[in-house]
Amino acid sequence: MSHEPRITFGMIVLNGEPFLRYNLRSIYPFAHQIIVAEGASPRAAHAATPDGHSLDGTLAALYRFKAEEDPDDKLIIVTAEMCGHPNGFWPGEKDEQSRAYADRATGDWLWQIDVDEFYHPSDIARVIAFLQQHPETTCLSFRAYHFWGGFDYCAEGGLFWHRQYQGEPWGRYRRVLRWRPGYRYDSHRPPTIVDERGRNITRRRMYVADSFGVWMYHYYMVFPHQFSRKGAYYQNQPWERERGRLQKNLDLLGEVNLTNGLHIMDQYGTCNWLTRFQGQHPPQIEALRADIAAGHVQIEQRRTDDIEHLLADPRYLQMVRVAARQEWLKAWRNYLIYLLWWRPRSNLVQFIQEQTPSALVQRLPPALRRKFIPEYRRRYQEQLLRYQRSIRSGDAT
Repeated sequence: MSHEPRITFGMIVLNGEPFLRYNLRSIYPFAHQIIVAEGASPRAAHAATPDGHSLDGTLAALYRFKAEEDPDDKLIIVTAEMCGHPNGFWPGEKDEQSRAYADRATGDWLWQIDVDEFYHPSDIARVIAFLQQHPETTCLSFRAYHFWGGFDYCAEGGLFWHRQYQGEPWGRYRRVLRWRPGYRYDSHRPPTIVDERGRNITRRRMYVADSFGVWMYHYYMVFPHQFSRKGAYYQNQPWERERGRLQKNLDLLGEVNLTNGLHIMDQYGTCNWLTRFQGQHPPQIEALRADIAAGHVQIEQRRTDDIEHLLADPRYLQMVRVAARQEWLKAWRNYLIYLLWWRPRSNLVQFIQEQTPSALVQRLPPALRRKFIPEYRRRYQEQLLRYQRSIRSGDAT
């Protein structure tokens, strides 16, 4: 049996309070390294200081954790200034931040984690045991509980089952990625690793963690400040589906009711709703809740009387049952199309891209040469161009 896997946890963070120290504590016992890239990309300038850092003292909290709670010197803090960006902002759209922690990784595996993503300690141990038993793995993806409006409620529905949500069937997140010398972090959306020859290795041996009972706990929009900041950030993206996101989030922050209760999220034309969480939170989230209740952590919380009223309404339960059947049918149809068409097609395209000599690619006509750009990167470039055109024409909101 192979040696115990060394896990490098990589995190991008901007305004990570109140989750930050609890998240670091939760992963610390399992970490070979924890590398945190702090700061804002230009599209997040509304939530940053003039020099590109967190508004809530996240950077100071990182250094405090380093000084007080890092006896094994596992935590590495990276900022844009350290990487040659003197204005403090990370260029691009999170790719550079992901590369900043990946370039410093010395583990066998790169576990990408957001500040609001938590796991049970026993589940992290199960993941490590799985990786030890399956060293051929190149990626492990996770389904998630998405907490919304409070710790007792989850958002569920078609968006979180949609392949385009995170780039994998049933909205799974690529999180644990094989890492070796010569590998390079190529793209943040979706997380993609390429080898020394530029070949995408992420999907070669991909497994799903829910197959052995491990899920991510995603504290998605628990606190009111998340509604406004996330809404503004995603509204600034070049994706048409995010237009008006800020106002939608603020409306839902004000009140959920029968009118908007099936539209907690509505990207890709999906219906999404609220349910009551019946499980057990990871220990560090329970510690955070206890500190909030005791007044040790000061944070505004969303009202929940409207959520309770909605979940107690039989009309809403019937609406959810009908919507769930419809969304499940659409999700299975999407999954079958993926299995029968998109996955074989993407595998064939990747094979051709990897096996075609670069000298031959350079001789191809521009339109055909463009086909050798990975699909995820080409799609994002197309969206960015459309968004830039809309700004010039005055149509962007």
